[in-house]
Amino acid sequence: MIDQAILARRVAAVRDAAQRIREVLPAQPEAFAADRSAREIVTLNLFVALQECLSLASHRVADAGWEVPGTYADVFRVLAERNVLDHDLAARMAAAAGLRNLIARRYGALDWDRIHDVASHHIEDLLRFCDVLADAAVDGADQS
Repeated sequence: MIDQAILARRVAAVRDAAQRIREVLPAQPEAFAADRSAREIVTLNLFVALQECLSLASHRVADAGWEVPGTYADVFRVLAERNVLDHDLAARMAAAAGLRNLIARRYGALDWDRIHDVASHHIEDLLRFCDVLADAAVDGADQS
């Protein structure tokens, strides 16, 4: 079972990053693309939220004693196979893992429309993922 302190810290970091994104994200993609500060704040916080989710997913897989796959995307697939996540959320999280890699490796070549779309419409997936892991941790603690 995931250490409760680690879970709480990482979930808080995801929620904080999501809130910061909401505070600065312009409603229109064109305004986002034109605003360097907004792009940098959103992209950094999106990266932080994605990285924290990936760390939580990897921690959950390793802590359960399951073989940790070689890619970030596959970590979410393992969680779906083990019935920790539903398959739809796992697929969206796997796609988010790919975005994390793009941010980490190709900042100068990012597609601002895609970043805006993810920040506008898919932040809820990251928060839902955190809720699922937190609920599973509580359920696991109740069964102990």
